[in-house]
Amino acid sequence: MEKKVLIVEGKTDRDRLLEVLDEPVTFVLTYGTLSQEKIEELILPVEQEEVYIFVDADEAGMKLRKELKQLLPNAKHLYTRKGYREIAETPLDYLAWILKENHFLVKYDAPLLEG
Repeated sequence: MEKKVLIVEGKTDRDRLLEVLDEPVTFVLTYGTLSQEKIEELILPVEQEEVYIFVDADEAGMKLRKELKQLLPNAKHLYTRKGYREIAETPLDYLAWILKENHFLVKYDAPLLEG
C-alpha cells in the first residue's frame, strides 16, 4: 500500500495538521520555495506515493502549488478557504473536514460542512 504524503510549506502547517490527523502521514516541508536541489531531495523520492498538496491560500502558496502541479501532476490538491489564508489559521474542525473528505483518518468527528 502506498503511503500518504502531505506536502506543506512549513512546520506550523505540519504541526496544525498533526493536531487532527489520526494516521501516520509522511510530511514534506518546502519552506515556501523549490530549488532544483529541494526538488531532487524532497519531491522526486515521493512522486510514486499517494501525494497531497496542502499549501496556504496566499500568493506564495499559489505560486508553490503551480510549481508542484507541474512536478507532481497526479497529486491531489487540498485547499483551505481564502478567508483563512493559512493552514495555521484554519479552524481545526474545518481542517478535519477537509482531511476526512480526502480519506484521511482524523482524531475526532469532523462536522458536516459545506465547502
